Amino acid sequence: MKNKTLGIIGGGQLGRMTALAAAKFGIECHVFDPDSNAPAFQVCSKSFIKKYEDMAAIKEFASGVDAILYEFENIPLKSAQYIEKFCLLRPSSFILSVSQDRLVEKNFLLNKAKVKTAKFYECSTYEDLENSYHSINGISVLKTRRFGYDGKGQIKLNNDADLGEVWKVIGSNELILEEFIPFKRELSIIVARDYNGKIESYDVVENKHKNHILDQTIAPAPNISKDIINLAKTIAVKIATELNLIGLLAIELFELDDGELLVNEIAPRPHNSGHWTMDGCVTDQFEQAVRATLGIELGSTDRLFNITMQNLIGDDIFLIKKYMNDPKARVHNYGKKEVRAGRKMGHINHIIS
Repeated sequence: MKNKTLGIIGGGQLGRMTALAAAKFGIECHVFDPDSNAPAFQVCSKSFIKKYEDMAAIKEFASGVDAILYEFENIPLKSAQYIEKFCLLRPSSFILSVSQDRLVEKNFLLNKAKVKTAKFYECSTYEDLENSYHSINGISVLKTRRFGYDGKGQIKLNNDADLGEVWKVIGSNELILEEFIPFKRELSIIVARDYNGKIESYDVVENKHKNHILDQTIAPAPNISKDIINLAKTIAVKIATELNLIGLLAIELFELDDGELLVNEIAPRPHNSGHWTMDGCVTDQFEQAVRATLGIELGSTDRLFNITMQNLIGDDIFLIKKYMNDPKARVHNYGKKEVRAGRKMGHINHIIS
């Protein structure tokens, strides 16, 4: 195989683990991130420490690689579109534009992909918020349309919410109000699709959160019916196909008591809920992203082991020493220099069987 060069937009832990996966194939990685301490810079062959809005740097970066993927969605859309003038961007800037805006995303899911979501309303004014709040007539969640993750940029509204105060606190007029879903549990599924339209799906997993941040992923999801598995895969294929995806896509789902699944959100990149694949599957999610981006045949997603993935948040990173010599634990340290509360520092994959 001719050696290729992969570009990665974003130098966080996802970019780092993608670069490590690419290295197995002799693929060099160039990483673009404005933070000189980005952990992916520790494992790449060329670093671009530039702002995402620096178009001259973007051009130089894109002109020196065969294809580019991104490790997070909050990059300027104009920069993503500019990249496509010089090389392949996987997934495309169109898919990025859908995933960057919760309202655009929800409209796409409901009206294009024809999958079910919670009820939602656009809120651009205080009057929109009032009308939407009363239309839902129950508990709801007000979210910023952009830049929210790990519980940031959202407020839960109970039946007695002070809407005036909420409007002041949220600090934006680009909002979406969603019906609160009393779900049974959160599930997720990750799929990869190549340029020929071939799709490979990973097992459906269960996610558990602590303080709005993913704490554990259990793979496969325990006590899950074949009907739910098949429904999740059908939903994933619908979305990936309608997006004309080339690359990786994670889909978060709410499982309801009646066996229905609602799509919460999508992420066109490697995902925290897929870290279990690094030690549980023939081909992990990061290698699969590399394959799809560079036009290499997709790998098998067969599960080798049942895994419980435990995130290491903040000071949890110091637990690594405890598990370094545990034959049933696989330790992954992201190499971040500063330990902060709420910061994802690493994870441990516990092999269950």
